[in-house]
Amino acid sequence: MRFVLRALLLLALLPMAASAQEAHLLVITAASGGPEYAVRFDQWATKLVDAAAKNNVAHIAYLSDSPERGGKITGKSSRENVEAAFKSLASATKAGDAVLVVLIGHGGAEGGAARFNLPGPDLTVADYARLLGLLEGRKVAIVNASSASGAFLQPLSGPNRIVVTATRSGFETNETVFGQFFVDAYAGQGADSDKSGAVSLLEAYTYAAREVDRWYKDQNRLVTEHAQLDDDGDGKGTAAPDGRTGDGTIAKAFLLGGVPAAVASNPALKALYEEKRELEARIETLRGMKAKMDPAAYDKELEKLLVDLALKNQAIKKAEGK
Repeated sequence: MRFVLRALLLLALLPMAASAQEAHLLVITAASGGPEYAVRFDQWATKLVDAAAKNNVAHIAYLSDSPERGGKITGKSSRENVEAAFKSLASATKAGDAVLVVLIGHGGAEGGAARFNLPGPDLTVADYARLLGLLEGRKVAIVNASSASGAFLQPLSGPNRIVVTATRSGFETNETVFGQFFVDAYAGQGADSDKSGAVSLLEAYTYAAREVDRWYKDQNRLVTEHAQLDDDGDGKGTAAPDGRTGDGTIAKAFLLGGVPAAVASNPALKALYEEKRELEARIETLRGMKAKMDPAAYDKELEKLLVDLALKNQAIKKAEGK
């Protein structure tokens, strides 16, 4: 049985083209509080938008407190525009699509109400929970790279949802650098640890967390931010998820990549890729349940899924003429 599983796993994981899932990105930068921060936040956001565009992300929106800067900015990050952006995502996406929301800037958790600072009235964590509810059925990840962002983790946690925060609580209120390195993970080459040609959200998180620690050591400063990731819905973050059990299993399969042109123009091929991605997600979910399952039942279900995945890969190769 073990030999069969290993053989099937090798066959199922043969290099393939990018997944056909449609990805959508919403980037929101906070009220900057000064020109230095305005420039910095815009640089990070623009780099992420550029990386998403290269990956054929279907829908990209970038809201800034300084829309007069132009560039890739699509609107002002006012409360009204943020709410409208979420409603637009709800109408532009379908079940199974990947939606990544990234908050860059300043935040706070004074008075027990965690918030992300916007020009004008802020949106609280309760508001974001309501807006994320509009995206039910999608594969949703929200990354709050602001100060005090840890207060967002538990309220936003939920089934099939990835929540990443730059800090582990609302009490870490110093300026954060997590956003810089999270963006670098998608814009550079160093985060693709499995050499698959695509950066998963788990890889981006792991890269950013590692580089944050390196940055503080290089600066000879006390670390004042501790990133967390939660994707098992228990409301408790993990600082170093491994993607095999507990937190990280969903993030491991979440890609910021759109549909390649050759796939998008072929409905049958696109459907095969979507089915492949669903099988991969089911395998990751099963692996996360291994410790709670009867070993024989686990092996049986894993073998079935690996056979299905291997056959799907063969069907894709045939459809591509390979």
